Amino acid sequence: MDDFSPSDLKTILHSKRANMYYLEYCRVMQKDGRVLYLTESKHENQYFNIPIANTTVLLLGNGTSITQAAMRMLAQAGVLVGFSGGGGTPLYMANDAEQPIEWFTPQSEYRPTEYLQGWMQFWFDDQKRIAAAKSFQLARIKYLEKVWSNNRELKMEGFDFNDKQIQGFLDDFYLRTDNAVKQSELLLTEAQLTKRLYKYAANATQQSNFKRQHQSTDLANDFLNHGNYLAYGLAACTLWVLGIPHGFAVMHGKTRRGALVFDVADLIKDAIVLPWAFICAKEQASEQEFRQQVLQAFTDNKALDYMFDTVKNIALSERNKIEKNQTEDQEGTES
Repeated sequence: MDDFSPSDLKTILHSKRANMYYLEYCRVMQKDGRVLYLTESKHENQYFNIPIANTTVLLLGNGTSITQAAMRMLAQAGVLVGFSGGGGTPLYMANDAEQPIEWFTPQSEYRPTEYLQGWMQFWFDDQKRIAAAKSFQLARIKYLEKVWSNNRELKMEGFDFNDKQIQGFLDDFYLRTDNAVKQSELLLTEAQLTKRLYKYAANATQQSNFKRQHQSTDLANDFLNHGNYLAYGLAACTLWVLGIPHGFAVMHGKTRRGALVFDVADLIKDAIVLPWAFICAKEQASEQEFRQQVLQAFTDNKALDYMFDTVKNIALSERNKIEKNQTEDQEGTES
């Protein structure tokens, strides 16, 4: 097949793309100018098309292989490809101890530079970096309010943003976040809120004695791990498209190479992954059913859009302040 350029595809912005795939026990290949995955059975082989121009992330689990031609087409379409363990959760292959998934990012010399340059204008200043971290935390709660307030199904399952208990959690969260002067204080406040939300979710779904275990011991923990890694895929895609390296975190520390992925993923985890992990665990859903539910919720609630908008606004906030001050100074001089 002749090479093609990204312009040969119908251009869809990454923030508007609809699909995120997790595949296992199949072979991904290029055939007749398309990327397909092949599943084998005793009686017949089946081919399924992957609409790469409308795909953000392709996550390959157990028993998968991919051809060089397929990787080339995925890269040209700007699809982020990752290798993981079964279910997309345990470590399978990585070159960094902090990375749960090995990401292969498409290479492009034409990605934007303005967001990285804007990020650098505040990142080396401790106080400005803490201010950005606070902005992330407030954006996280804003999204939680948006999702839980507008979803009737979540309300029926007991997840009500206006519940007095939730509002009590948030009153304390807002106060402690506003008063925080160190990164460690923000992390402690975040951890306490998340712990309270876990307890709230466990009570809402009648799951007694729940304890968060990253080495999962029950269905709710399995689903939390799985859903979190799906969120990491969207976060990694957001940062790659905007050209911001994963090491420039504002919350999770300057020593973790992938920490900014965790910061961005946190914008949507509490609002979507957390409630659906507990609801699906209560209903004894399969891993595939949970994954479909979460991915649909990402799409319905425009999670990727929200990630892009939040990161862009924070990246450009310092530059916008400088430009505003320069404009005001210029107008003052002219008057």
